[in-house]
Amino acid sequence: MPLKNINPTTTKSWKRLEDHFEQIKDVHMKTLFQQDKERKKKFILTTEEFTLDLSKNRITEETLQYLLELANESELKDAITKYFNGDIINQTENRAVLHTALRNQNSNKILVNGQDVMSEIQETLKKIKSFSKSVITGEFKGYTGKAITDVVNIGIGGSDLGPRMVVESLQYYKNHLNTHFVSNIDGDHVAETIKNLNPETTLFVIVSKTFTTQETLTNAETIKKWFLSQDFGTKESDIQHNFIAVSTNLEKVLDFGIAKENIFTMWNWVGGRYSLWSAVGLSISLAVGFDNFNSLLKGAFAMDEHFRKTSFDKNLPVVLALLSIWYNNFFDTESEVVIPYTQYLEKFAPFLQQLSMESNGKSTDRNGKKVTYQTGNIIWGNTGTNVQHAFMQLVHQGTKIIPVDFIGFEESLHGNQDHHHKLMANFFAQAEALYAGKTIEEVHLDMKFHGDSKKINKLLPFKIFEGNRPSNSVLIKKLSPYNLGSLIALYEHKTFVQGVVWNIYSFDQFGVELGKELAQKLLVK
Repeated sequence: MPLKNINPTTTKSWKRLEDHFEQIKDVHMKTLFQQDKERKKKFILTTEEFTLDLSKNRITEETLQYLLELANESELKDAITKYFNGDIINQTENRAVLHTALRNQNSNKILVNGQDVMSEIQETLKKIKSFSKSVITGEFKGYTGKAITDVVNIGIGGSDLGPRMVVESLQYYKNHLNTHFVSNIDGDHVAETIKNLNPETTLFVIVSKTFTTQETLTNAETIKKWFLSQDFGTKESDIQHNFIAVSTNLEKVLDFGIAKENIFTMWNWVGGRYSLWSAVGLSISLAVGFDNFNSLLKGAFAMDEHFRKTSFDKNLPVVLALLSIWYNNFFDTESEVVIPYTQYLEKFAPFLQQLSMESNGKSTDRNGKKVTYQTGNIIWGNTGTNVQHAFMQLVHQGTKIIPVDFIGFEESLHGNQDHHHKLMANFFAQAEALYAGKTIEEVHLDMKFHGDSKKINKLLPFKIFEGNRPSNSVLIKKLSPYNLGSLIALYEHKTFVQGVVWNIYSFDQFGVELGKELAQKLLVK
């Protein structure tokens, strides 16, 4: 069954939110804290490993009530059921949306067009486990009989960003294999990646659902020519020892020279930006081992269960999505910043850019009509205290309201407590500074205390912080494969909820194709 078509602006809750916005839009969060000493406690949501602090948002309990009513009027519960059951909710492409099935830990069947997909998923997982083990232990050999030392993932979009982000995020858990990623069609990119590699001990993983993607196939062919160059003494039959593929196009993969047993399947009910949980994540399993890859899946499943079973008022993805809609559609914020306080998650913001902006960057609703309200968010960010010496000036004192998600971890991985204490002091301080700001009286007192009395009149206006800048703080016990899986799934489901409420199709990406088509025409000329 398809998703229901409900224009959010026609709902009673939307009208209530419009009226409520007029009442609350100029209220300072400091006033809200002063009025309710229990505010922080009331706006804390938790799972086993996550604590989400919503208190530093420009909301009241009434705001949240109206937002939850919007979710209910948008038939979100019905949409979630269809999402997990394999209904054809990606109607423009006539596909189910079942990346959640890839990490399903239950024994129940999940049907697509009457066929249980769980048996296929389990078979693929067994193959990933077996193959990863053979490469990591050295049992799998390159064309000269030497063990693999390097793995190169060749893909683009979801076939690159997801695996790359996870591998870099889980560096602490990596084994001896060196992992590289080639995505951009820029020849300098591929040349720099392969120039110091030994073809005898390098495994190339080509990831392309159709095996026709221009960037991926161009890079794969370039690497193939390099591999077959006379200096290495290789021949066509050697390709089967050092190249594998993740694809649905068996014929084209075989034509490339890859052995049938080295082909991993994909399914059309998994969108590219949601595919790291599938064989697209093979480079993850190779880099950190299958046990850690499986732990990533289990963490995502835990968030799936939370999202599916928890009431909306305590549901992390639902509430984060509704807050995003509150700012985007009523405060006209347009963009959001995501700041993980760990360098390991340096690629997390770029990953979220694709996840959110490719999914919800739509201006046509599910009725095929042009929307009359804002959809989508511009997502950007970077890591930890790096951002405090870069763009946080704009967030603190600029003319734009920019909601922030701070992501922090209670424990460091290498155990340097001095560093971690300072890092987390900044994590908590930034959220506090954004909401509280600094008044003219506080600046005046501070300057007098520091002996700057002569400069007060000159500098006073420039040191005032209005505050009232919203943020969410997500505190996680530790960066582990399990918790990373949960974190990714949290944002996947947030994106889904936004699309449901905005009445758009989140799982196609026709906007990706136009530039490609024009480029192809230019190449033909």
